[in-house]
Amino acid sequence: MTQLSSNRTVQRKVFPERQLSPEEKAHRQAEDEVFYQRCRVIFDRVKPELIDEHYDWFIVIEPESGDYFIEADETVARQKAHDKFDRTRRVMMRINETGACGKI
Repeated sequence: MTQLSSNRTVQRKVFPERQLSPEEKAHRQAEDEVFYQRCRVIFDRVKPELIDEHYDWFIVIEPESGDYFIEADETVARQKAHDKFDRTRRVMMRINETGACGKI
C-alpha cells in the first residue's frame, strides 16, 4: 500500500505587491456595475426588434456612443468588435431572453 504524504506547501500569491486593496476591488466592482447597466439599457431597448429574426446571435455594445452590431458567430463578433471599437470598453451579449452567453 502506498502512503500518501501529508507535506503541504503553503500557496503564496505570485505578485503580492500587485494585489488590489479591498477598497480598490469595491471601487472597480462598482464601476463595472455602472458600465454593465448602461449596456443593459441599450440591450433592453433593441432586443424586442432583434429577438425574432436573430435569436441567439451575439450583440456587441459600446455604451459611450450607443453603437452596437450583431453577428451570428462569436469569433467573427470578437474580431469585428476589435476592428470597430479598437480599445474602447464594450460588452458582448446574446440576443435571447436574458442576454447570457453561456450556461452555468
